[in-house]
Amino acid sequence: MNRRRAYALALAASALVAGMGAARPTPTPKPTPSPTPTPSATQSDGTLQILTYRGYAEYGGISPKANWVGSFEKETGCRIARLDTVQTAEGMERMAGQRPYDVISAGPVLAADLIDAKQVQPIDPAKVTGYDDVDERFRDMSTVSGKVYGVPYLWGYHEFIYDSAKVKGDIKQAFASDRVALRDTPLTIADAALADGSVKEPFELTKDQLDRAMALLEQSKGRTYWQNPIDLVQGFATGALDYAQATPYYRLLLQKAGIPVKTLKTHETTGWVDSWMLGASVPDTTCAYRWLNWVTAPNAQRDAAAWAGLAPANAKACKGRAKLMCETYGRGKELDRVAFAVRPPGGCRADDGECTEYKTWTDWWPTLTK
Repeated sequence: MNRRRAYALALAASALVAGMGAARPTPTPKPTPSPTPTPSATQSDGTLQILTYRGYAEYGGISPKANWVGSFEKETGCRIARLDTVQTAEGMERMAGQRPYDVISAGPVLAADLIDAKQVQPIDPAKVTGYDDVDERFRDMSTVSGKVYGVPYLWGYHEFIYDSAKVKGDIKQAFASDRVALRDTPLTIADAALADGSVKEPFELTKDQLDRAMALLEQSKGRTYWQNPIDLVQGFATGALDYAQATPYYRLLLQKAGIPVKTLKTHETTGWVDSWMLGASVPDTTCAYRWLNWVTAPNAQRDAAAWAGLAPANAKACKGRAKLMCETYGRGKELDRVAFAVRPPGGCRADDGECTEYKTWTDWWPTLTK
């Protein structure tokens, strides 16, 4: 490995170890207790049980610079009795099914599952100061049948990057290559559908559109499917990868290390929003709403976005430490070309013969990754 690529790998590794929430670097979820837990806490005694991604609710345990919830208890009078953190969407789903939580940060698929299972309750946005400062498009995504179920927190989108010193940028070539790394999630099928060029709504695929997307993915059996982003950056640093599906943050990280990665030009891409949701079994929501207010405020979203390598949902957070992330994700300019994820079949119904259910996606996905 030459010196430049060795430096790239070292830089990437150090950034990920620092605690990037967007990275979610370890496939196995590990509960992380609050630094001042309350034994035998209940959900109605002024305490909170929280489930979130690593890097989303830092209290200084990893770095004194990463602490935007450490003063929450002192300023609100509420105590964090349990703070469980995970690194992957799969880990989040497992933990959410094991016990009730007062508040949970969920992506689009899990959010839909929690609503269907009645594990979360509607949120009164009038009780969340700054809710109107959240981008209207994100607020609309959290509204189901006229009821608000989530407070948008952090968001991101995917792009395809390539090593410009080795290959030319072509999206179909990227999908067909053995030297490409794709996100290990069934939602990546939506990106393949966009690359095929035959769809307008990538999360509302007909059987024929799904078949074509899968055919594109099945062209290569040797590609990498990544959960741990260190595999992504290591692949470019060692020269093992030519292409990858990644967030703009990782492109920025590799470019900073001197790897000549560029972004493939695409008409549309996919993204997601993680939102805070309110547990259905919370008898007294006072502290839960104090938490929702806390994480909606610009200061918390600013620090979380900078630490996690994502963009804040609250536009007022795009200053100071979060300014670079807002610029990197092109806030205000890129939103129109991002198809934000929903749990398929999105806004249409499968029983009309048009859209495929998400179960079809999840059943098909392991045939690619095994």
